[in-house]
Amino acid sequence: MRVLLAGGGTAGHINPAIAIANTIKKHHPDAEIAFVGNKGSMEERLVGREGYPLYTMKVLGFRRSFSPGNIAHNLQALGCLVASPGRCKAILKDFAPDLVVGTGGYVAGPILQAAAKRGIKTAIHEQNAFPGITNKLLAKEVDKVLLAVPEAQRFLQPKGDCVVTGNPIRESVLLAMPKESRAHYQLEGKICILSFGGSLGARPLNEVVADLMAYTQKHCPNVCHIHAYGGSGRDAFVARLRAGGVELPRAGLDCREYIEDMDRCLAAADIVISRAGAITLSEIEAAGKAAILIPSPYVAENHQFKNAQVLERAGAAAIIEEKDLTGPALIAKVRSLIEHPETIEAWGRASSKLAIVDANERIYRELAELLAR
Repeated sequence: MRVLLAGGGTAGHINPAIAIANTIKKHHPDAEIAFVGNKGSMEERLVGREGYPLYTMKVLGFRRSFSPGNIAHNLQALGCLVASPGRCKAILKDFAPDLVVGTGGYVAGPILQAAAKRGIKTAIHEQNAFPGITNKLLAKEVDKVLLAVPEAQRFLQPKGDCVVTGNPIRESVLLAMPKESRAHYQLEGKICILSFGGSLGARPLNEVVADLMAYTQKHCPNVCHIHAYGGSGRDAFVARLRAGGVELPRAGLDCREYIEDMDRCLAAADIVISRAGAITLSEIEAAGKAAILIPSPYVAENHQFKNAQVLERAGAAAIIEEKDLTGPALIAKVRSLIEHPETIEAWGRASSKLAIVDANERIYRELAELLAR
């Protein structure tokens, strides 16, 4: 079995591809697996860390505005597009895959299209409730479309099968135990809030979380808070806390640059405050947590808002759009939950009902079925 995977641009496209590769390897240790990605990109780093070979090609998305910088970028993107058929032909000839799988990002487009035209079996996986432009185009050409949530199908015109499989979830998240995790952080009798932003637009979330911490430190002694402020957010975050009368370190506040043990933190938390990336939401659902979601407005076609709506409609989360995001707005949402612990429990149960915890195996079964045709 020879499988070629393509996805890039963000970890939300790359990590699902790696999870698919690892699941195939679990079932077929002798499978030959390779990736396609942009040179010098996040996918080169993440795939390299897993030990899989990576074919590189240069693919850029087009920008819509006509500033001088964007015009120069679009000319470069056009050059990459012209060069891509030759590079795709060389990759497919060298690796000779039985199956090509795309997980989104511009780099997946040319190689999936080239494979489909050559009669190689193809599939794509869409992580979001609102599909990205690459997968919208590819759905018309590939043999199988795998979806994280059923809501995505209404935006697609699939040529082949369309199957809901869920998003791949890290095994450590599924295995983490709330009781042990809460004991680790000494949370007995406490309400634990977990919050984190992303690389895009973490600053607004940091600001309101600092306001929330200042409020809970004064008015909610039974609340503990774990927060990741991101790579460049510490100074502004600490300054905002100080302005609210809170100095670090402080009992009940665990503030970090990144959360390396997300599995344990999710298991320990009662309330999660985060952006609405597809993989993040799948892990929140798998952990069965109540959430306050602040979708990033900086992503393509506002797809995080549509992701968040899935949880909101299910009664598992509240949404605060960034245009409405203030310290008082977040404090009011959290205070309402703290005052009504039965709501936290109800939201958590609703979140669990959305979870697809066997997504890796579902995806593997669909790909195996496609290969067996």
